[in-house]
Amino acid sequence: MVISQQHLVTNPVRAELTDDQTRVLDFAVREFAHGDVALATLTEIRGGAARALGAHMAIAGDGRYCGYVSGGCVEAAVAAEALDAIAAGSDRSIMLGAGSRFFDISLPCGGGITVAVHVVNDIRPLKQVLSNISGRSLTALRYCPKSQTLQVCPTRSRSGWCDGAFITVYRPRVRLLISGNSIEADTVARLGRSANFDVGAIDPAHPEQIYDRIDPATAVVLLHHDPEAELPILEVALRSEAFYVGALGSTRTHRRRCERLHEAGFLERDTARIKAPIGMFGPTKQSIPLALSILADVSATNLTRFA
Repeated sequence: MVISQQHLVTNPVRAELTDDQTRVLDFAVREFAHGDVALATLTEIRGGAARALGAHMAIAGDGRYCGYVSGGCVEAAVAAEALDAIAAGSDRSIMLGAGSRFFDISLPCGGGITVAVHVVNDIRPLKQVLSNISGRSLTALRYCPKSQTLQVCPTRSRSGWCDGAFITVYRPRVRLLISGNSIEADTVARLGRSANFDVGAIDPAHPEQIYDRIDPATAVVLLHHDPEAELPILEVALRSEAFYVGALGSTRTHRRRCERLHEAGFLERDTARIKAPIGMFGPTKQSIPLALSILADVSATNLTRFA
């Protein structure tokens, strides 16, 4: 790899340890206010890969970078190429791993990737994407290698190439609305915040107030030991766009729950939406394993929506 003389004194160094797309774009916006920035995007996977298509890195002109396009094995090399691109004032495409001219850089998975490096010349599209995500809207960014431009565009189901441009899709953070005055609810909320969920509490006295807070990226988790207390919340949740509705309790408790909901006018297809017993691991007797089980189940359900 050839690194320009201008950047020999600037060794790429990781500035933030994150693979969150929002934080990567935010880094790019902040750094653009002070100098040059490049945005690197994973646009092709050959064989296996550690990241999904559309994964980003942002590289500042002084060599600081954040984000991942692989598992950490090629990011410094991508940052060095981005510095060259900034110096040349022109975008470039880099092949790494299988099929690459960089024979000394291999991917542990044995596959290969292609990364598009864009020298950012207009920060407005990135700001718009961040605004859309903050407003909990699906949004997408179109990168055209021919014109070397970015623009916000209509969303599609997943990131990928379309008509000579690469479309990166961004989704809002999963919102986790939790109901229950219990150690289980407290633990799920605490671990959920650590896992970067948008955590909120439900007031059982006013379940109707959650309706406006529920969107397609929302999971509703009910952790009550009193079945009667959860029923009004369940009725609101089942009429909403929530992608996940889960409730605490045994199989027998859930059967009775469904009977009450059917008596209230809900259909089989409605009660089939309820994940009960809640969680991925099966029955657990302590709050921390239960919380991990619930968060894993919510995450897995969210991922399968876009598989």
